[in-house]
Amino acid sequence: MRCPSCGHDDTRVIDSRAQDTTNAIKRRRECRSCGYRFTTFERCEDPIEVIKSDGSVQPFDRNKLLVGLMRATSKRDIDLSELNALIDDIERELRGGTLTAIRSHDIGDMVLKRLERIDKVAYIRFASVYRDFRDVDEFISELDKLR
Repeated sequence: MRCPSCGHDDTRVIDSRAQDTTNAIKRRRECRSCGYRFTTFERCEDPIEVIKSDGSVQPFDRNKLLVGLMRATSKRDIDLSELNALIDDIERELRGGTLTAIRSHDIGDMVLKRLERIDKVAYIRFASVYRDFRDVDEFISELDKLR
């Protein structure tokens, strides 16, 4: 690991801790050259491909999903750790199967299933973008399903 301060590539791990909320290992490191201390996060790299509606393929990006969830839950009383737990749950489900590729539509359905249990307003916000509501009738139809 290169030191972000001096660029030297000889660093030592001072402390390691598992991060329950993000399925990562947090490591405190120290540069053996300049003594600068910094934090790194280590996560298992097992690529899942996402097949977009236009047919293009992208690697699964939890940060992209988190941004969408943060928009849907904006000004709602939902903690960031709860959103990370939701994404962790989806990732576990994806990695637990034998598939290496999944349609973006299926990921959206997985998110909606979990959001419905957390917050109905966030569910509707996410669904309105994800399902691309074209008019008020589609919006009302989705609201009726929630009732």
